[in-house]
Amino acid sequence: MAAIVLVGAQWGDEGKGKATDLLGGAVDYVVKFNGGNNAGHTVVIGGEKYALHLLPSGVLTPGVVPVIGNGVVVDLGVLFEEIDALEARGIDTSRLVVSANAHLITPYNRTLDKVAERFLGSRRIGTTGRGIGPTYADKMSRVGIRVQDLFDEKILRQKVEGALEHKNQVLVKVFNRRAMSVDDVADELLGFADRLRPMVVDTATLLVEALDNDCTVLLEGGQATLLDVDHGTYPFVTSSNPTAGGACTGSGIPPTRIDRVIAVIKAYTTRVGEGPFPTELFDADGVRLQNVGAEFGTTTGRPRRCGWFDAVIGRYAVRVNGVTDLVLTKLDVLTGREKVPVCVAYQVDGARHEVMPMTQTEFHHAVPVYEDLDGWDEDISGARSLSDLPAAAHAYVAAVEDMCRAPISAVGVGPGRDQTIVVRDLV
Repeated sequence: MAAIVLVGAQWGDEGKGKATDLLGGAVDYVVKFNGGNNAGHTVVIGGEKYALHLLPSGVLTPGVVPVIGNGVVVDLGVLFEEIDALEARGIDTSRLVVSANAHLITPYNRTLDKVAERFLGSRRIGTTGRGIGPTYADKMSRVGIRVQDLFDEKILRQKVEGALEHKNQVLVKVFNRRAMSVDDVADELLGFADRLRPMVVDTATLLVEALDNDCTVLLEGGQATLLDVDHGTYPFVTSSNPTAGGACTGSGIPPTRIDRVIAVIKAYTTRVGEGPFPTELFDADGVRLQNVGAEFGTTTGRPRRCGWFDAVIGRYAVRVNGVTDLVLTKLDVLTGREKVPVCVAYQVDGARHEVMPMTQTEFHHAVPVYEDLDGWDEDISGARSLSDLPAAAHAYVAAVEDMCRAPISAVGVGPGRDQTIVVRDLV
């Protein structure tokens, strides 16, 4: 079988958890391939809400093997807190496997993330302060701590000592913080070793062998396209590659084994943290989207910035990821408006842009060009086919599909597991 990639098409929080859950019964493995506990998925099952931060959404589907891939950075304290919380609610997490090559978030990574963000002041990026960026920086600088290092105490202590020779200089001399001890850091990490050991495998080999055995593997991206460190709105991005290309490097699955790329796109647009956002609303419409859409971060609780749908970034996400299917979410949130504006292009210094501007400066100065689509008043939460939708809502779906230049295969009309219109099967 081939692998399927699932990504976010905007700045995150599009509803990827629901899309993963929609696919869950038809897949055998769900792989988290990037990021850490700096983002979350919310899945509603039978009226029960589950907020996942580090675990793949597949952990909620019986029989599916959830995988934390080599491209993920792992805070072990958070991992086991999340496991314990799910187990307490009757969710079996025993199938979880973790890559031996995944990097670990250390106490000094978390501390440096928080103090560096405060130090930046008005130039801050808007990170979650959970140590994600510093951990990826250590990975690229080849001074990172990996999962497999927990099982060789001598190597672990050597690596921590080498890292702290530099980190403590920065903490003490730049940020006026207390130095960290090698023993404290190593002992904290080693405290998780025995519990973690049974979960650790060579996940790249496991996944390719699963594909060879006709299993279906779903690769689930954290964050989203516009937060990609290479292809997003840099520098206001995450520290990894949540686009489809990152699925290969973050899992060990070769690109020739991927034959479908599903992108989740919200019927409007939201963003958390700093950075430009052309369609952002600062009026009652923005507050209404925030409240009706429950736009508060799964991981941080921060209110999300809200704006109208942006077809420019929708087309960009389709192109960058090679999208084969779109999943449109939260269409129900738009109910109750006479007209619904959508951004079809930007004006930048008098020039019209229907594709993403090349430079950060141009994007920062982009002014949205809107077209008004007809709105609807009818409750659509019970719709289970496109024909159940009022004509204006159906037309909105068709317009988004046309503007983004990729087929919409599913439409979310509410937060529940069953509140989805399936236009065509995703597997």
